[in-house]
Order: sequence, then structure tokens, then C-alpha cells
Amino acid sequence: MKTLRTPDERFVGLPDWPYAPKYLEIEDAGGTSLRLHYVDEGPRDGATVLLLHGEPSWGYLYRKIIAALAAAGYRAIAPDLIGFGRSDKPAARTDYTYERHVAWMSQWLTRLDLKDVTLFCQDWGGLIGLRLVAAFPERFAGLIVANTALPVGSGLSEGFKAWLDFSQGVPQLPVGAILNGGTGQALSPQEIAAYDAPFPDETYKAGARQFPVLVPITPEHASVAENKAAWAVLERFERPVITAFSDGDPVTRGGEAVFQARIPGARGQPHVTLEGGHFLQEDCPDAIVAVIDGMIRGGTRRAGSA
Repeated sequence: MKTLRTPDERFVGLPDWPYAPKYLEIEDAGGTSLRLHYVDEGPRDGATVLLLHGEPSWGYLYRKIIAALAAAGYRAIAPDLIGFGRSDKPAARTDYTYERHVAWMSQWLTRLDLKDVTLFCQDWGGLIGLRLVAAFPERFAGLIVANTALPVGSGLSEGFKAWLDFSQGVPQLPVGAILNGGTGQALSPQEIAAYDAPFPDETYKAGARQFPVLVPITPEHASVAENKAAWAVLERFERPVITAFSDGDPVTRGGEAVFQARIPGARGQPHVTLEGGHFLQEDCPDAIVAVIDGMIRGGTRRAGSA
């Protein structure tokens, strides 16, 4: 497997991003070593909050949330998925599969031995993160699910179809502009550039290009069976689950209903609808921090087997 590594200088001087990089070497099943980047801020003895980004963003999406959580005494951890951010980027689109990403992140999670985790997941951060919960339910104390899904081949929204068509047809994938278009408020030129930073040219965007076609929206897609098996675990998950979808996302609108209906831990929880676009972390970081803090401090976390 050929891999690319974004030069460090691409990440110098990004606004609101003072965080020292941390890396973990993980091994692909084929024997390739991959460097996975993550931010780990706040006291080690604080409650652990795992922040999982999606497509085509990276940990920068959580910059304001990381700062607020660390200031409140929490341990905030935000990894970059392989192919994104400061993590290594396999060069071929065929190197990216749903199951490989689950395996890579499973290795990262268990190597760091993260426990008693509160997960906030959005977009592909949910497609992968919810699979981690299903694989290791004992490691998660609570889930906050935002603008995401765990699809099992049963169709797609018009918003996702438009995104799929655009992502596969545009000659050059304008990552920063995509982030700007997916927020309710305009990003600054410097913030747009920060989202472009991991991708010096199109050769670095194999993962960003491939992710949309990996979403299992038809019965013939790979990972349908694995996601159905994950749902069987989630349907027994009794620790707190809160949905925090936004009101301005055409891709995932209405997607909270299935989580509220199918996961026992979602019953009776203070679900919220937040203001913002698909990338709600840009639009309402303070509200997201309040939901996370409320889950941890406000009594929605409770003991019990997952």
C-alpha cells in the first residue's frame, strides 16, 4: 500500500489550533504501518470525551469544542481518520473500505485503552464510531449522535444523492469550500484554508473521494451485514444516548428518529435539535459542549451493563 503524508508545514499557524500533535502507529492487515494523528487535551483523570469527525473534514472541526471541554476539566480526544488531517493517506481509492476504517480505529481505540468514554460522532464519525460502540460496548459510557446514520442498504436522501453525484463528478474536490457550504454561517478564508491544509493536491484526496461511495445505501453495498450486526448490539445498549441533530442539514434531516426508536439508552433522554448546517460543530460549538457536559454532569449517565 502506497501512502502519502501531508508535510507538517501545512499545519503551521492555523487559527484556533494550538494543539500539539500526537501519533500512534497502527498496522494494516496487509502489513503496512500507518501513522494516525490525534489531539489529546485536558486532564488525564477527567472524563474522556471522544470526538469523531467525518467527510471531508478532520479534527480541526472540533477546535472550539476541544478547548471548552479541556477548560471544563474533561479529557478531549479528537483523532483524524486515516486519509484525513495529519493522519497518513493511502494513495489508492481501493485502499479505502468501510471495514478497514473500522479495523484501523478499533486498533487505535484499544491501543490507547480508552474506557468510560462519552462519544460525540457526526457524519462518517458516526458510521465508524457506532461500529466501535457495537464492537466494544463496555468501553462507552454514553453516546451523542449528530447528523449521521448507520445505514443498512435501505436507500438515501435526496441531499445525500446530490452530495454523492457532486463528490464523484467534480474535477477537483474543493474541501474547504465544501465545509463552508455545509455550515450555517460563513467560515473565514483562514478557516477554509485550514480545511484544505491536509490536501496539498488531488493525490492526497483518495479517501475524501472514496468515502461517499462506501456508504451502504443499497443491499449490494459492502458492510450491510456488518452494520445490521452492529444494530443488533445497539438495540441492547442501555447507557445514555442523546441525539443532537441540526435543523439545517438536508443530508441527515430526520435521521435522529431511528436512534431514538431503536436504542434503549435513548429513551427518556433530553434529545435536542441544534441550529446549524451539516457541520454543526462550526455553527453551535457551545451548544454541543453543553450537551456533552449535561450528559456527564447532569445525571443522564448511569451505571449498568452495555
